Amino acid sequence: MSNKESTTPATNNKELKKLKDLAKKIRINTVIEINSIGQGHIGGSLSIADVLAVLYGKHMKNLDPAHPNKEGRDRLVCSKGHAGPAVYAALAELGYFPKSELTTLNKNGSILPSHCDMNKTPGIDMTAGSLGQGFSAAIGMAIGSKLNNDDATIYCIIGDGESQEGQIWEAGMYAGNSNLNNLIVFTDYNKYQLDDEVAKINDLSNLVAKWKSFNFNVINVEDGNDIEQIDAAITKAKTSKHKPTMIILNTIKGKGVKFVEDAKPKNHSMPIDDEHMKIAIEEIKNDKGGK
Repeated sequence: MSNKESTTPATNNKELKKLKDLAKKIRINTVIEINSIGQGHIGGSLSIADVLAVLYGKHMKNLDPAHPNKEGRDRLVCSKGHAGPAVYAALAELGYFPKSELTTLNKNGSILPSHCDMNKTPGIDMTAGSLGQGFSAAIGMAIGSKLNNDDATIYCIIGDGESQEGQIWEAGMYAGNSNLNNLIVFTDYNKYQLDDEVAKINDLSNLVAKWKSFNFNVINVEDGNDIEQIDAAITKAKTSKHKPTMIILNTIKGKGVKFVEDAKPKNHSMPIDDEHMKIAIEEIKNDKGGK
């Protein structure tokens, strides 16, 4: 079997447009946030804008911005917590807090710290930042959901650099042995981490084979920034009867803004001044593909 598994689009044209528009808004909000502080984690935030749009725009159920801690809701743990600006961008669009808060990113008194913090930000389901720990927390949430029989799905996004942490594999071994079919995990496989290419620092080798050996249902999405492919992968993952699912998203770090994409490997955290913000927003707005 090829490591590249095909997925069948599960969206209609109207829904697809809605999700693409949401992804654009998430990207624009993210650029605005990082411009407001001068510099930030732009690359890994932009690379997950599409999966966030599909999750918050379609798949996550029982969400209520007026009651962010509602029992039985689906939950999302962004274990790569430095991509918090993208999650904040999505939550603002859903109405968890006013969009005006976005320009307070990482400033004194802000509800939007650099990394996700469930004690400060409405809609954040788990504090993250110490790489590997968010994944463990998501597994605990999935176990708790099973015990409560609340029919919730727990989603988790991990990074490829984060996947060099031993805790990821220890936690994955436990999840794969626990029949957690209510756990859907994404690897944001943009191939870069803070200092350089992942393959040059500590190569992850064959992630499909690795996660299958940990007893995960594995779906490898060739274009991890394609709304239809992401949607189809999540739809397929929900049919898993006994295993957790790992969806490997082959993404582009900085996706949607060319000067950020081109800055690899220096785009993990980079400055976004006013001029570059305008360029980025115009490019995102004019993107006909919407990926």
